[in-house]
Amino acid sequence: MDHLSPDERRIAYARLVRGHADTAASGLSLQAQWEWLMAAHVVGQHDAGLHFDSHCRMLALARSTGDWREAAGQVLRIALLPLGHLLRRIPAGNIGRATVPVTQRMQPPETVQVLIDVATLATRLPKARAR
Repeated sequence: MDHLSPDERRIAYARLVRGHADTAASGLSLQAQWEWLMAAHVVGQHDAGLHFDSHCRMLALARSTGDWREAAGQVLRIALLPLGHLLRRIPAGNIGRATVPVTQRMQPPETVQVLIDVATLATRLPKARAR
């Protein structure tokens, strides 16, 4: 996700966060809600503000569902976030969940990658049409 400009990153992130909100409001599965947030995390993790926001949203979802292991993992990630950005040690593709190591680089699951690809493409289509 390093190939996104800062503006594209913010737009794609906002689309993914909105997708999560719509999924939650529609009463869709908890898994689907997590997939939207994981996609937002992958897109936002190279911007400290978006990265912090994604973990706060993950913490809120974990708390609302009573997943205290996940909530504790999110608190740890929020605490480590400034250090990761200062040291430029943000593992590409990491989905941000407590189920994966904080420093693990990874390829996001296919369902998450599809959400990322669609959000990214949607940010670039208006530019392509303008040419």
